[in-house]
Amino acid sequence: MSARLPGIMLFAASAMAAALAGAPAAARGVGPDAGSESAPVAAEANSAPTGMPAGLASLLPADGAQQVNPDTHLLLRFDQPPVLGKSGLIRIHDAVTGRLVDTLDLSIPAGPTERTTLPQAPYLATPYGYANGPRATNANTRAGTPSAGAAPGDTRYQLTIIGGFTDGFHFHPVIVRDKTATIYPHHNLLDYGKRYRVQVDAEVFGMPLQWQFSTKPRGPAADAGRVVVSADGTGDFSTVQGALDYVPDHPARRVTIFVRNGDYEELVYFRNKSNITLQGEQRDKVRIHYANNEVFNPHPPNISTNEVPGTFPSRRAAFAADNVKGVHLRDLTLETTLKGQAEGLLITGSENIVANTTIIGSGDALQVNGSTYLADVEIVGDGDTILGRGPAFFERCDIRSRHAFMWIRNTAANHGNVFLNCRFTTLDGGQTELARSPVNKGKGYPHAEAVLLNATLSGISPAGWGPISGDTSQVRFWEFNSRNLDGTPVDVSQRHPASRQLTMERDAATIRHYSDPASVLGWAPPR
Repeated sequence: MSARLPGIMLFAASAMAAALAGAPAAARGVGPDAGSESAPVAAEANSAPTGMPAGLASLLPADGAQQVNPDTHLLLRFDQPPVLGKSGLIRIHDAVTGRLVDTLDLSIPAGPTERTTLPQAPYLATPYGYANGPRATNANTRAGTPSAGAAPGDTRYQLTIIGGFTDGFHFHPVIVRDKTATIYPHHNLLDYGKRYRVQVDAEVFGMPLQWQFSTKPRGPAADAGRVVVSADGTGDFSTVQGALDYVPDHPARRVTIFVRNGDYEELVYFRNKSNITLQGEQRDKVRIHYANNEVFNPHPPNISTNEVPGTFPSRRAAFAADNVKGVHLRDLTLETTLKGQAEGLLITGSENIVANTTIIGSGDALQVNGSTYLADVEIVGDGDTILGRGPAFFERCDIRSRHAFMWIRNTAANHGNVFLNCRFTTLDGGQTELARSPVNKGKGYPHAEAVLLNATLSGISPAGWGPISGDTSQVRFWEFNSRNLDGTPVDVSQRHPASRQLTMERDAATIRHYSDPASVLGWAPPR
């Protein structure tokens, strides 16, 4: 017999649990087939509970909660740190019809943990196509559906579609932090105006759980100029991704997504959008982060990413803005918590702005492909900390790295990285170079450009730049007025011979050109 407690239902071996545990495998997935199973338990789900089980302190959304955002995560707070099981199902049903809406199977690993040893894959022969029209989601497309000729995703791991990318992302269905467990439903499966029942098998947390909540009847107005994200569920959205999915791709007037202070542990990916501002409440109190890298979410085995404009999208960043124009990111902290090739921010497109934001990653902590203005940005990484093809203009930025700060891959078609009044600090008391430009898998970067104007340097090797290989005749590794922390001029007498020191007497016009973001980017950002 079920034990009924207020706020939640406990059951040990009910007919309901047995019936759902024996559901066909297709019913445990997501996508267009996931809703085909109907559970004959609506009557029991409507029974009135009478208590909270021992060991569970609270639920968000609470049992019986109303006006819940459909993009909500499910937070369970325990009296003691819970032990997450390696099996068991978490199921979400439409509480009125009994339809199975979503299933998370903890027996499926989250994602790879070791790098694959595959031959170097080619880049796309033609630019990746960003289709217009209705966005693909877990509700209408099976996660892992390949695009642009990519090999299908690995079905041995968890997969979810984020931001319309049907190839999917690996993810953690449950994350435990201290005494709080967060359940991550697959994106875009919950809807407005619904009542849902959540059922958690005993194997997940050591106790079977069940509760219900109802979502808001509708979202913000379709033409809203401002929407609010709040991790506690009191805003228009509970997640950053939920807001980005909801706002129009190309609004006629700029739309601001205001993110209240909070911790947002979520993978964020959006594409083919313009005229949107993501505005944090306070830079150091809006933390958007996830444990992601090239190992956990690798490129397809048959297609490479990152190097060529229009190539297959990368999935290894914690926060990725892909093929976007006029997107502004302000007053945020963006972080990946895994090592390796792991961006805190990967941004690709044109006329984008990143301001008053902290970016934390590992190798390639920030990847910039396409014209971007970055002001008052802090960037922290382990090496090749800034990667990309430019053009990128950095003003009053603070860059910290354990190894080489940059690996620039711009061509002659555009500028690379330009830094005005920025600071470069080597971490852990060592010495490293500002930028390197090696030949990589037979390919060099003869037009690589990094120009530093009025930079403050700490922990930079006497050579300053390197290694640099291949044709160096067009490389622009230039400095003007580099200073030590105490304001004294840097000793540049041992700089790499491929680099150059600019002087006002000889290079005044060049210095003026590189001091103007419009000259570097091809458009004038507000300053």
